[in-house]
This record gives sequence, structure tokens and C-alpha cells, in this order.
Amino acid sequence: MSSAQAFWSIPCEGGEPDLWVCMSCLNEVFRRKVPKPDCPTCHGVSTYEAFTLEAIRDWGTEELIAKAVAAQAEDDAPQAAPSGLSAVESAD
Repeated sequence: MSSAQAFWSIPCEGGEPDLWVCMSCLNEVFRRKVPKPDCPTCHGVSTYEAFTLEAIRDWGTEELIAKAVAAQAEDDAPQAAPSGLSAVESAD
């Protein structure tokens, strides 16, 4: 049986790094959240540090950079309207 991953949200002010990398395995990155109770890859606890995408591009592996880009794109994508509803509905 598979369970959904739970996360702790991490608020970030404008201009602050918002990508959190597991420093134990350097293989997981999340945007404005960290998984709980531990890293899904190495199971490290409290091992996350914040970085910008530019910083990750300086030192990260191709796989980590791709995950960082995907995490950023996922959060930047507009949210889809629920099935059967339009994005803008008029009130009658």
C-alpha cells in the first residue's frame, strides 16, 4: 500500500532562497516545503538547507538541477480549475 508524502511548509520572503536540498544525499530538492518525517531517498532527518536555483546550478548534479527546475516550474504553473468548472464563472 502506498501512502502520500507529507510535507512541512516553509514560508519564504521575496528574494530568499526557496529550494530546499537534502544535504545528506544531495539527491532531493523541494520548493518551499520539506518532506516529513524524513528524506524519501536517504531517510535523513533535519538535513535540508535552502538554495536558489542559480546556486544549485553552480554545484548540483544534472539530476538535482533537473529536479530543482521541475520543483520551481510545478509551483509557478497556474492551478487548473476543478473538472467541470471553468476558471472564471459568472454569478447569476
